[in-house]
Amino acid sequence: MNWQKSTYSSGGDGDTCVEIATLPARTAVRDSKAPNRATLSFPTASFTALVDHLKAGHSSK
Repeated sequence: MNWQKSTYSSGGDGDTCVEIATLPARTAVRDSKAPNRATLSFPTASFTALVDHLKAGHSSK
């Protein structure tokens, strides 16, 4: 898989974020500090909707 970090990742070394990998019809997510641990996988449409929601300034409060 081709894992990518956000260009907005925080920290001097960029290790304090999640990474994503695009799969056919799904998006995989993992912790950049523990890349050998389990990953989460979401339907791409659902993951895109979540990211769009967060970009719009909404939160889960």
